[in-house]
Amino acid sequence: MNNKTPKDSLTTLTDSVLPGETNALNNLFGGELLARMDRAASISAKRHSEEIVVTSSVNHVSFSKAIPIGTTVTIEAKVSRAFNTSMEVFIDVWVDDEKGKKIKANEAIYTFVAVDKNGRPTQIDKIFPETIQEKKRYDAALRRKQLSLVLAGKMEADDATELKALFS
Repeated sequence: MNNKTPKDSLTTLTDSVLPGETNALNNLFGGELLARMDRAASISAKRHSEEIVVTSSVNHVSFSKAIPIGTTVTIEAKVSRAFNTSMEVFIDVWVDDEKGKKIKANEAIYTFVAVDKNGRPTQIDKIFPETIQEKKRYDAALRRKQLSLVLAGKMEADDATELKALFS
């Protein structure tokens, strides 16, 4: 196993919002943004795992700002935590203002599973966060995973140690 950091999986996609990608208000369709985020996140997950990856879930999406036609959009995706066969990818969406300054517009969290050529889950490397933000996202990923497992009935609430620690 290799020692990998979130920056090893960093993927940046930059593009413009074109007329055919907008709604009646001339803002980027939410579905178009989701597709762009999925592409960036899947590349990030593949870079980390060095395997075929499939989207397992879209855990969180925040559409904080509308993205108008003609806007330059930059999507940054990094693996925030790797588990046995799955990994969480945190996605930040930035837009350029009139002066070219980047402004945070949206964010999302996706989960991917690494699979072999037969589609079976396969073991992946752990990740070692370096920055303060990476460490916060790394720690929060376990709480999000436990919450997801509890809600899906795949984990008993009493076994969700990270969640219990929040309330004790």
